[in-house]
Amino acid sequence: MAGGREADYRRWQERTDSAARSRPGFEAVELYPPTAPDARSWVVVFRFATIDELRGWLDSPERARLLAQGRPLFSAPATQEILVGEPPEHDVVTAVVAHRVRRGHEQEFARWQDKVRSVQARSPGFMGYELFRPVPGVQDRWVAVFRYDSMRRLDEWLASAARRRLLEEGRDHVASYDVRKVSSAFSGWFRFGSGDGDGGGAAPPNWKQAMMVLLALYPTVMVLNLTVGRGLDAGGVPGFLALFVGNMLSVSALTWLLMPLVNWLFGPWLAPRVPSARVNLYGTLAALACYAVAVTVFGLTVG
Repeated sequence: MAGGREADYRRWQERTDSAARSRPGFEAVELYPPTAPDARSWVVVFRFATIDELRGWLDSPERARLLAQGRPLFSAPATQEILVGEPPEHDVVTAVVAHRVRRGHEQEFARWQDKVRSVQARSPGFMGYELFRPVPGVQDRWVAVFRYDSMRRLDEWLASAARRRLLEEGRDHVASYDVRKVSSAFSGWFRFGSGDGDGGGAAPPNWKQAMMVLLALYPTVMVLNLTVGRGLDAGGVPGFLALFVGNMLSVSALTWLLMPLVNWLFGPWLAPRVPSARVNLYGTLAALACYAVAVTVFGLTVG
């Protein structure tokens, strides 16, 4: 993305998302900002029910018009990968590596990727690997998608000596490649598993994470507004400074007190040993009941 155009880009992306939602087969869209301070690449994931419905969106005049409007916002031409398969069961840190394979080297490349997969599976934090072949007429690059239980472990693999050796071995088969990383929206607040480095500990799905953040955030903000907020207002503290203090206290309470408590209370729902529709239903109903209690209590308090 061009420097200093983030707000313009977000507005353009919202228009693009809205157009995609009106297309047949649309299921979801996800936007991932850059994962490092010096990175400028944004990743957008569109999910459609079938490859034909996706192709209909990609080839539509409306999308072509939006791309022309957004071209000044990009510092380099946008790239895209088309992946055909099932979405992962858990939201984790993911790397997407798109390879442009040299003509005639397809079989050697596939064998080399099998070796990469075997070596990578032994690295700490590894959680899964998929290789997507080109889709004729839609996607001409081979795309490898691999997942780790944290950004730190993913970065360790990307910088490892084992991976450098593998890249040297595959140099003759690959004309070019690029790596992009995406991560879970709330991954820092959710940690499950044995913690012994065996690659367990996947983050719960984003919708469960969002429900738990709301469950902890609402009472935190209400209590701080009724106590610290009123005290700061009575003391004449400027609004912008009072807001900073409130945010600092709420983030601290969430990180070190409330989110660990929520994880413990709802752990069997957030990361069930055996996922089931019944567990999902009971956990969701329990969270909704907690919402109702919190809203009722603070409604009576404020009223």
